[in-house]
Amino acid sequence: MRMIRALASLGLLLPALVLAKDTGHATPSVERIKQAMIAESRADYPGRCPCPYDTMRNGAACGGRSAYSRPGGSSPLCHPGDITPAMVQAWTARHRPAPVTPAASQATSQDATQITAPEALQ
Repeated sequence: MRMIRALASLGLLLPALVLAKDTGHATPSVERIKQAMIAESRADYPGRCPCPYDTMRNGAACGGRSAYSRPGGSSPLCHPGDITPAMVQAWTARHRPAPVTPAASQATSQDATQITAPEALQ
């Protein structure tokens, strides 16, 4: 009976593992993109308290003194709920790597060959 339960559990778990395997190296999830957007926003803020959960120099939480909590001025992204689908789409478009064309890659490899050729070093 235990063996049947173990095999049944394995039968339910195996398809989930196979499906999860493919999602690892595709595009980043929306949650990961939102976390990256929050990190960028916090890094771009010039002060020490962009978000309520950040800490002041004395170690206390910024709380209501944070830029996020104060009206007007800078409004950093601090929570995933602050980010709209349109913002995620715009961020993804800005951070998409440029496509590599065959002509550009050939020119780059030829330039590298010319630079590193022994004649050029003398």
